[in-house]
Amino acid sequence: MGLFDLFRRPTPGGPEAVRARLEGAMARRRLRGWNPPLENINALVASGGPRLLARARELVVTNGYAANACEAFAANLVGDGIKPSSLIEDAGVRDRVQKLWLAWTDEADADALTDFYGLQAMVAREMFVAGECFVRLRPRRAEDGLLVPLQLQLLQSEMLPFEKTETAPNGNRIRCGIEFDAIGRRVAYHFRRRHPGDSTDQRVAVPDTVRVPAEEVLHIYRPIDAGQIRGLPHVAPAMVRLFLLDQYDDAELDRKKTAAMFAGFITKTAPEEPMMGEGAADPEGAAIASLEPGTMQVLLPGEDVKFSSPADVGGGYEAFQYRTLLAVSASLGLPYHLVTGDVRQANYSSLRAELVEFRRRIGQLQHGVIVHQFCRPVWARWLDTAVLAGVLDLPGYTGAPGRFRAAQWIPPRWDWVDPLKDIQAQVLAMEAGITSRRKVVEATGYDVEEVDRENAADAKRAAELGLRYRTSPGETQGARATPARLPDPETDGSGAGAQPEQE
Repeated sequence: MGLFDLFRRPTPGGPEAVRARLEGAMARRRLRGWNPPLENINALVASGGPRLLARARELVVTNGYAANACEAFAANLVGDGIKPSSLIEDAGVRDRVQKLWLAWTDEADADALTDFYGLQAMVAREMFVAGECFVRLRPRRAEDGLLVPLQLQLLQSEMLPFEKTETAPNGNRIRCGIEFDAIGRRVAYHFRRRHPGDSTDQRVAVPDTVRVPAEEVLHIYRPIDAGQIRGLPHVAPAMVRLFLLDQYDDAELDRKKTAAMFAGFITKTAPEEPMMGEGAADPEGAAIASLEPGTMQVLLPGEDVKFSSPADVGGGYEAFQYRTLLAVSASLGLPYHLVTGDVRQANYSSLRAELVEFRRRIGQLQHGVIVHQFCRPVWARWLDTAVLAGVLDLPGYTGAPGRFRAAQWIPPRWDWVDPLKDIQAQVLAMEAGITSRRKVVEATGYDVEEVDRENAADAKRAAELGLRYRTSPGETQGARATPARLPDPETDGSGAGAQPEQE
């Protein structure tokens, strides 16, 4: 190689460029100890799933940051509920379906602890803690007195054993408690009869698991890798940092407590002479001298008192906490202020930029996981059950159920830092034809048809009572009301004499 060849750039696509792109695969000095095993995510979940799940549950219960992050995750993912807006063309039929659904949501929970939208929040929390949640569809008898004979039962991840991997008697494969047929379709779930950690449930389970057909179970989880069959806790990437940070905070709190006690040590030249306040010696020969506030002791010649001075943590504690919690927030995919509640270093622009990215991720989970895996199957089963039970009369439903199942699922509205600017932007977008009023209303978490009905009812009531409000576009109330007429420069001069019409 010549001298000039040393300074020559590598040829694009040549061996040097390929080696540069594959630097992460090299085994040189810096990367010699980096040899991770090439394992599938299902093998990792099967081996470490139970311990990971137990640690995640304990962390969310005992760690304040993890608990706050869990609530923030659920509140932003489902809020007060992701609600359906039926797309049935017949307005009368659509109205009957919506009213029956709203009434049934109060009876949806098999444990009668919450409603359908409360179940959504519980599913969101389970996704954060366990990475998955199972919902069993429970048909009910007519004598149970339900509006629609269907209820939902939530089952935790521990109810499906990770270690149950075998071949079923019918020849199907069972992997981590899930039974697959010959072409890889889920056909059944083998649930435990009782929770393995619930010592209050002493039922004798023979056999330990029960086979539930797959059409009766909804498995809700976020698949990270192709072919993944069980979920991973959303808190998993931040678990180690949160656990170690919690231990560090406890140690620092204990150190401060010890330093605040201000311990003193007395050195005497004549041990047989008692000090003022000195008590009797204990069986080991040690005595303790107590001091009261304001007490001054005159020491004998040669005696001395020395006080402890424990080392301080220094000025790096706050910066260390900030950087660590910032890494935790990034691992959780949550904004820093939602995890810690700290907004000291935030402003409008930074909060806005952070929330835009966060809500883009949340929207992905809302439509790709909660709506697709939970809301739509429940809506379809609910319609089937309502028609079979004779509660809903939908002619032609049996022949074309998809025509009646179509629905728009509306997530909860986003509350912005400056709502005035957002509303003004939405109005301009509608006037320019960039978006529709339906989409703007649905972005607030409401059904546009319901809003229209309420507006019509309000307008009718106001007209009957003789009330008038300024609701036209461009008008405002109060001192900045729109003038009844614009000032004429030729007759009114500067227009100062023009008086706005107040109502």
